[in-house]
Amino acid sequence: MEEPATGGRPKRTRAQTRTTTENNASDASEHVDRDRESSPDDFEAPRPKAKRGRPPSGSTAAPPKASALTLIEVVKGNGKLIPQAVKLWVERYEKDAKPATVELLTMLFEACGAKYHIKEELLDETNVDDVVVALVELARSGNVDDYQSSKKEFKNMKDNLQSFWDKLVCECQHGPLFDQILFEKCMGYIIALSCTPPRVYRQTATLMGLQLVTSFITVAKTLGVQRETTRRQLEAEKKKQSEGPRVESLNKRFSMTHENITILEQMMRNIFQGLFVHRYRDIEPNIRTSCIEALGVWILSYPSMFLQDLYLKYLGWTLNDKNAGVRKASVLALQNLYEVDDNVPTLGLFTERFSTRMIELADDIDISVAVSAIGLVKQLLRHQLLPDDDLGPLYDLLIDDPAEIRHAIGALVYEHLISQKFISSQSGAKGVENNSSEVQLGRMLQILREFSADPILSVYVIDDVWEYMNAMKDWKCIISVLLDENPLIELTDEDATNLVRLLCASVKKAVGERIVPATDNRKPYYTKAQKDVFEHNKQDITLAMMKNYPLLLRKFMADKAKIPSLVDIILHMNLGLYSKRRQEQNFETVLQLIKEAFFKHGEKEALRSCANAIMLCSTDSQGELKDTARNLVKELHDELIHNKLKPAMKEVVDGGDEYPLLVNLKRMYELQLSGNVPIESLYEDMVSTLQSYTNKDDQVVTFLLLNMYMHVQWSLHAIIHSPTISEASLSSILAKRDSLLERLEYILNSCLEMEGNRCNQLARWVCVILTDLSRLFKKTNFASSKLEKLGYSPDASVLQKFWKLCVQQLSISDGTEDDDGNKEYIEETNRDTVMMAAVRLAVTDKVYKEYLGPEIISRFVMHGTSGAEIVKHLITFLKKNDDDLPKTFLEALKMAYHRYMVELSRSDDESLASKHFLEFQELAAQLSGTFIGASKNKHKSDILKIVNEGIEYAFIDAPKQLSFLEGAVLHFVSKLPTPDILEINVNIQNRTENVNMDEDPSGWRPYHTFVQTLREKFAKIEGIQEEKDGTSVRRRGRPRKRRNIQGKRLFDDHGSSEEEDSISGSDHENAQDEEEQQDEDEDDDDDEDVPLINQIRSSSKLRSLKVSREGNKGQT
Repeated sequence: MEEPATGGRPKRTRAQTRTTTENNASDASEHVDRDRESSPDDFEAPRPKAKRGRPPSGSTAAPPKASALTLIEVVKGNGKLIPQAVKLWVERYEKDAKPATVELLTMLFEACGAKYHIKEELLDETNVDDVVVALVELARSGNVDDYQSSKKEFKNMKDNLQSFWDKLVCECQHGPLFDQILFEKCMGYIIALSCTPPRVYRQTATLMGLQLVTSFITVAKTLGVQRETTRRQLEAEKKKQSEGPRVESLNKRFSMTHENITILEQMMRNIFQGLFVHRYRDIEPNIRTSCIEALGVWILSYPSMFLQDLYLKYLGWTLNDKNAGVRKASVLALQNLYEVDDNVPTLGLFTERFSTRMIELADDIDISVAVSAIGLVKQLLRHQLLPDDDLGPLYDLLIDDPAEIRHAIGALVYEHLISQKFISSQSGAKGVENNSSEVQLGRMLQILREFSADPILSVYVIDDVWEYMNAMKDWKCIISVLLDENPLIELTDEDATNLVRLLCASVKKAVGERIVPATDNRKPYYTKAQKDVFEHNKQDITLAMMKNYPLLLRKFMADKAKIPSLVDIILHMNLGLYSKRRQEQNFETVLQLIKEAFFKHGEKEALRSCANAIMLCSTDSQGELKDTARNLVKELHDELIHNKLKPAMKEVVDGGDEYPLLVNLKRMYELQLSGNVPIESLYEDMVSTLQSYTNKDDQVVTFLLLNMYMHVQWSLHAIIHSPTISEASLSSILAKRDSLLERLEYILNSCLEMEGNRCNQLARWVCVILTDLSRLFKKTNFASSKLEKLGYSPDASVLQKFWKLCVQQLSISDGTEDDDGNKEYIEETNRDTVMMAAVRLAVTDKVYKEYLGPEIISRFVMHGTSGAEIVKHLITFLKKNDDDLPKTFLEALKMAYHRYMVELSRSDDESLASKHFLEFQELAAQLSGTFIGASKNKHKSDILKIVNEGIEYAFIDAPKQLSFLEGAVLHFVSKLPTPDILEINVNIQNRTENVNMDEDPSGWRPYHTFVQTLREKFAKIEGIQEEKDGTSVRRRGRPRKRRNIQGKRLFDDHGSSEEEDSISGSDHENAQDEEEQQDEDEDDDDDEDVPLINQIRSSSKLRSLKVSREGNKGQT
């Protein structure tokens, strides 16, 4: 009898015809086969082009049937033949058990990768241990395939193997499953193979063993339902009559069902004791993960057996596993358990023992584990299994760096502290009344009081909770509370400040703006639906603020902490609604109030917010609103120039107070940052004020220079975009630029002559402005155009003074501030700003690069992590654009080495000289580290050039500079292939053939160290090559101790259960250290992909956050 064909066919024999779907799947398959065999030419649709491996069109083969395939071929296939193959095998087993059992065991061995066959007549006498020893010998000789690898042809192998055993157990549940022969034999081999050294055996056997338990549970649950039904029927029948055939039949069925369940549970225990308790601590993380995932499923689906401390403890222990995947599997399994309310009472002792570790995992080194652990803590809180005192460390994560962790903690904070879901769920309807917007805002303000001292941290907390807290989007409620119209909340001044910040941050979030900088700095992408939501939110915000905005501005006009956030809100409103709702008068009132705030305050944040708001209203509004805004801008400019700045300048020249001039210069600077301000009439006054200003107050001079630079920049912008260019406009901008450059060079010289740290901010601004002017007026920008005369390039003396000032400022700590320094702008003029300015100038022109490039790179490791990151960008740029990279690197190394030699010659302090040498070595390590992976081959000639010229430099006046070999050249030699290393070794020894090194043994010590290291390096490479030559397949992963094993990598050291590592808290700590180091290495590897920074801006907010977090950590 011909077996019915199935719809699923292996790829190699895929049919090239289309069939009509029938109601019955098997009938449809038979119909397709009959059509294919009887009339192969019925289909004349154009066939696709033949692909490699596909049989010719004229010889289309029928899909294989399950009866024609071996069991391992079925498992290797696409899986659709597995149910049919299992059914046929069970039929064969019921007819003749021995050959069918041999067939199944052969498939079991082949699934492990070994071709081994037990003779049918010897099946009963064959010892499991003998077979396993023979299989291990096969693995030792390399005659084993690894079907668990990531190769494409084996991608379905794991799922198919699990499906096969699952279908087999289900198919056997009415017979062979309970004969205590078939599955006992299979389990014996599976358990034995799971304890062997070859990884592939352990991995595959564990997979099969775990699946058997899962399938046994499925059958046991079905039998349990049947047993319960039979019990009820039996009790009902006994009420009718105590004896009789019906009662006897039910008793027999009940006993048989109970006995079968007992057999299944015993088989589960056997696999658990023989396989799980060894493999859950296997050295292979994937095996451990599979065990924990399976245990979680077992406990959840069959709690009557597995929901007890005997099994739960393994989930608790693996919370300390050194592998993140295992820890996550354990956490997710526990999450699923705590979701079921009926499980909670039984989990009491387990929770008491392991809850501390669950909380610790919320700060796990792996982000996915941490997020999962936070979800687990939420489950514990829902069941009130954790005291609030234990949650303190979690709240610190509200200001953690990874956004995923912050938002997970935000969800916990909202549910536990703000909405109090875990409490209100116990109190019923009363909880709903206590969750109004006013109540939730009050609770949120209590949280924000902890962060009042740092607005940046407050924004982080708001960002974390915003997604979950709808009260933050209740604009009317927030406004009514701020205007004291809501009697439910009485605001202190601190609360009012926090609520204004919350309102502003919530408005930004509602319209799709980030309030916390992203780590990748990428612009967020939003779908059309999201953008529609943002527009709707913008409209709601505008309608809520339209009449109340003037009231809020008037109320908080004098408060410098609140006014910046309030003014920022108008940037995110739909200004067109003012016209549509006939609220032009309110719009004008708002503008007048913002103008009033601009002249009332002198702080950076308030001035910047007001300037941005006024400029946006003058450009983005329409019709009458736009005219109103532009008129106000003109009034603002006139008042600032004629009524504020000119009188203030005259007062200072006459020896009067400097503060009015300073604060109005700041106002002008903030206005120029947001748009062009016509200060032509004021520019000459600024120049003359600088020339005649005798007090030399850094702040006044700084803002005079900044305003002059901003005006020159806007003037250039106007000329470039002008349709006609007059000679007068060119002469005017040249005069302004040259007068600015003259004052910059004068102040540059003054700062270099000045002792101490008196002019930190001014000096740093000079570096920034000089860089920006050089870039703006770069000669290549205007070459062969009408503006060619605008080209500018600083001469060599200015360039040298510029770098000397940069070095001076880089050597000054950011913590060193002028006594009278303007602290508002300190974050914009730190050491990173100076390094950024130097890097930007270096990439502007080839001449600058040749001088500044080596100088900057030589200081790679001298100015902290952030400074090193900036230098990395320069190196990335040079690797892509510099044809003479070896020269730049070598010059940088020589400069660093020269600093060491100078310090060594003039200082009696050996520790200081040693510090310089360590910096020199670290520089060499970092520069050589940029040649990694494929980059080593691409830049091989560059590396070789650095090595050869480095050797030449080291032997100048030998042995004085030989330490250059040990400190720098050695790092680059390690990046070269073996033949080049041999050649270098011969070359360097030829240099010393006729040299008497005994005259100065200590001086020649670096040479001997270098040569010895080269020999060791070559010997190591040669040994590795010999090992590779004797191995058929390249090994990956950890090195094994048993070097005499030939063949494929199937063994791991400590692979058997007797030698496995125990899982403990110390393992977890070591794992975290290893993973941190691995993350650092990966970060270094990724540096090659960093794009060139066209303009680097200071991140004052992030820096403020970092300082605050370090402070918090220091207190804990």
